[in-house]
Order: sequence, then C-alpha cells, then structure tokens
Amino acid sequence: MWWLGWCTTAMASGGGGAEGHGLGHFLPFYTVIPFAGLLLSIAILPMVAGHFWHHNKNQLAVAVGWATPVLLGLLWVYGTDWHHQGEAAVHGIMHAVEEYISFIALLGSLYVISGGILLRGDLEGRPAINTAFLAIGAVLANVIGTTGASMLLIRPMLRTNSERKNTWHIPLFFIFLVSNVGGALTPIGDPPLFLGYLRGIDFFWTVIHLWPAWLLAVGVLLVVFFVLDTIQYGKETGLSRREDAAAIEPLRLEGNLNFLLLAGVIVCVLALSPVKHPEGFHGFDPRDWYAREIGMGVLTAISMVVTDRSIRQRNNFEFGPIIEVAALFVGIFIAMIPATALLQAHGAELPIHEPWQYFWATGALSAFLDNAPTYVTFAAMACGNYPQCTDVNNLAPLMDPSSAHVLAAISLGAVFLGAGSYIGNGPNFMVRAIAEQAGYQMPSFFGYCAYAAAFLVPVFVVVSLVLL
Repeated sequence: MWWLGWCTTAMASGGGGAEGHGLGHFLPFYTVIPFAGLLLSIAILPMVAGHFWHHNKNQLAVAVGWATPVLLGLLWVYGTDWHHQGEAAVHGIMHAVEEYISFIALLGSLYVISGGILLRGDLEGRPAINTAFLAIGAVLANVIGTTGASMLLIRPMLRTNSERKNTWHIPLFFIFLVSNVGGALTPIGDPPLFLGYLRGIDFFWTVIHLWPAWLLAVGVLLVVFFVLDTIQYGKETGLSRREDAAAIEPLRLEGNLNFLLLAGVIVCVLALSPVKHPEGFHGFDPRDWYAREIGMGVLTAISMVVTDRSIRQRNNFEFGPIIEVAALFVGIFIAMIPATALLQAHGAELPIHEPWQYFWATGALSAFLDNAPTYVTFAAMACGNYPQCTDVNNLAPLMDPSSAHVLAAISLGAVFLGAGSYIGNGPNFMVRAIAEQAGYQMPSFFGYCAYAAAFLVPVFVVVSLVLL
C-alpha cells in the first residue's frame, strides 16, 4: 500500500532539524492520492455504478475506504513521532473529527428543523415568480444559513414548476444562488464565514465589506436566470401551461414553531461556540465540550417530537440527503488532511499576492475541497504575508485596511465558488438529492461542473474586474 511507501520514505529521510516545521513540510505530495481518489469516486461511480452508489452504506464504505490509508499514515506518524510530527499528526486527526462533528451538527439541525416547515401551495411557474423565489432565498440564506434556506425553499420551488417540462436549469441556479452565493453577507450564511467569525472577524464585517460583490453577483445571476427561464418557459406546450395554471394554490406556512427552533440554532452558534481563553485558564467552560452541538441536537430532537408528522410526510422529508452528506464527508474531512497541510506549508511559494489571485485560488480549491477549511488555509497564507497577523487562530488583524481587500477576496472566493461542484458546500448534495427525488434529472458530477463553469465563471470574472 502507498502509505507503507510513505513510512519507508520517512524513515530513510532521517529526522534531524525537523522541529518547528508543520506536518505539510514533511508529507510526500503523493499523500493527496486518497483525496483525489475519493473525489473521482464521487464523480464517476454515480455514472458507471449507479445502483451500487445510491445506497448510503456503499457511499460510506467508499469514503472510509479512501480515508483509511490517510488515517493509518497519520497514526503511524503519531506512533513513531516521525520528524517530531507526532503531535501535529494527532492534532490534524482530532481537528478533522471536531470540524466534522460541528459541520454535521449545523447542517443536520438546519436540515431537519427546516424540514418541519411546510410551505404549502403551488404558484404558477412563470419566470418572474421563479426569479422571486431565488431572490428571496439569496437574502434568507444570510439569516438561517444556506442549508436552512435551501431546505425551506427547494421543495416549494420544485413543486411550483412540477407541471413544466423544460426545467433542467432551475435546480442548478437554486444551488448557485440560494445554496452558495446568497450566503456571503453574514457568518451565519456560510461555514467559511462562520470559521472567520470564530477566529476574530467581526460579525458585521462581512456585510460592510462584501455587500457590493454580493449585490453584483446575485443581481447578474438573477438576470441571467430570468432570461434563461423566459426562453425555457416559451418552449412549454399549451397543455403544460394550462395544467400549471389549474394547479395554482395560495402559499401558506405550517410548522411555524420550527422558525423559533431555527432561531435557537443561530443562538447556539453565537452564544455557545468555543472561545479562546486567557493563558493559564483551567476552569470548566461547557463551550469547550460541544455545548453548541449538544444545543443543536436538543433543538433538532424537539423539532422531531413536536412537529406534526404529516407535515414532514407532505414535505416529502427523508433523511437520505443528510445521511449522504454525512457518509461522504466523514471521508472527505480525513482524506483532505494532507492536501490542506501541504497547501499551508507550501502556499507561500505560490505566486499569489493580489486580491483577485486570492479570490480565484481560494475559489478553485473551494469547489473541490470543502470551502470552510479552504478559507482557513488561504487565510493562513495571507496571515503569513502581513506582519500584523501572527496567529492563524486570530484573523482580526486582517481586517486592517492594508489587508482587508485580501480577506474580502478570500471570503468571496470560498463562498461564491463553493457552487463549483456538488462537494463544494454541504447544501449542494442535499438539493441535488431532493431534486432527484422530485423527478428532476440532475447532471452528473462533471456535467454539473461544466454548467457551473459556463454560468458562474463569467459572472465572477466581472466581479474580479470591477471590485477586486
């Protein structure tokens, strides 16, 4: 196995002079093979082995299978203290586990609780109404997160267009706008910004500095969608339009208590997140022991108990989409450790200095690495390039006017280009699964990437030229 070769290479290289360097300085570059293999599996298996792939246990087996060599290699480093990197190796594993737990707790709570809110009714699937859906979702994503907004609105939007035949573009633009680009204004909106908030970025800094890019990107994408949907709507037959008009039913909400529970999730994020304690602190703080995740779990359980079961049934609520995310990302978070460590170690060698370079570099990796750790990685790179920033766990110095433009570019790249693939951001998988359950034909992994490149890259080029 390749990790045995890794061990052999490590022992042959000796250990002197390694102290003070991070794990990424010593990991061979081929340790990214499992991560690349996992990404290719996610891309290819649904196309060539769909019956096998669409079972959660098989998805988990594939994810764990690719992650296992990385885990064994890191445990070997810990056991031998290779190059004095044992502590760094175990820290990488523990950090990945903690991040995975927080990631799934947040996405899971938003998914389950929002699944208890039923937006009943069926509007006419006209371009203006569909565009309004996306615009509302882009704003709402900053209040209840991209996951919450996606789960609340995707089913009503699909139902609104269920009588139409030419709808291939609707779930795609929903992922672009509601599941990703729309959530760029607050730390609640998207996980990368949440990690920045935990590392000292002021809560309202993102609104103040990112709103011009948000407004430009959202506005252009809404215009493109309206034009495209108008063309597609023009292809509908008279029968489809009559069926659509006959199925109109006014919108109304059920399960309103879940809005309070969603607010509770936001409170958990704001009030129960771990904080950096003063040096020498030895007291007990529940925030250091997953109080945030426990709080989210309690709110999720309350939602499951108090929400009328018929609401979830009529919502076609299933645990399949969140189980798929949980199964795949358990492997992604482990397998990506070498990739992020190598980037942190060698990122300064890359020719990345200007804001637009940070935007595209962060975005390119956010599309295929999870965008939250990618944000942290490039923030660490930026930290190393500005003398006022000495600790990657405290990004507050990057808000200084001399570096704020770089921090903004990293933030926008992580959020915007999380829409670049199905694995760029958690809600992408969920929306795809829900759309497929509703009978929509979703593109393959590579097909989706092609659509994302065609529609998003020109918009983001405009953002780069105008604002970065």
